[in-house]
Amino acid sequence: MRVEQDAEVTAEAEEPGTQPGDGLPSDDGPGPRATRRRQALVVVAVALVVGGALFLLRAAQLTGAPAADNRALTDTEATARVTGDVGNALTAVFSYRPGHTDATRASARELLAGKAARQYTELFGQVEKRAAEQKLTLTTHVVRVGVTRLTGGSARLLVFLDQVSQRQGGAPATAPAQLSVTAELDDGRWRIVGIASR
Repeated sequence: MRVEQDAEVTAEAEEPGTQPGDGLPSDDGPGPRATRRRQALVVVAVALVVGGALFLLRAAQLTGAPAADNRALTDTEATARVTGDVGNALTAVFSYRPGHTDATRASARELLAGKAARQYTELFGQVEKRAAEQKLTLTTHVVRVGVTRLTGGSARLLVFLDQVSQRQGGAPATAPAQLSVTAELDDGRWRIVGIASR
């Protein structure tokens, strides 16, 4: 009888799926599930810190001195003014009729300055000669003007033009053009100081 009781005790101890101490806290440290949870929390925390740092850096770039100085982003009235002055100037200096190029030359003297004025003067002599010989009329239409940078006294613009040329008795031909323009404020009026084709 005693032997049978001992055998039952031994069988209970060796029952599969049970270990001595099951259900009791272990001194060996946290289990694999707790370790994974902790690692996930660390990864999320690092991601939040990095994301926050990137956000602050981008905000500083947008509100830093170069961006804050660009009135094209904030001053619609000043942007419209430079857009109008430059668009009108380009229409005036790039439009002419044979026998009436003096008016175009006079407009250029008034509306261009610096490097743009020098380049224009050099090229316009050839234009006048060709216009007279070929009875050529050129009409420039400003399609779109975008101000990329505007400070108190200077502006950079991207301008899209359509230029319609027509020889006497011929059909008109339209050619698009794209210009990078630099302008400076002079006595309350924007004057073009740099022109580059794109």
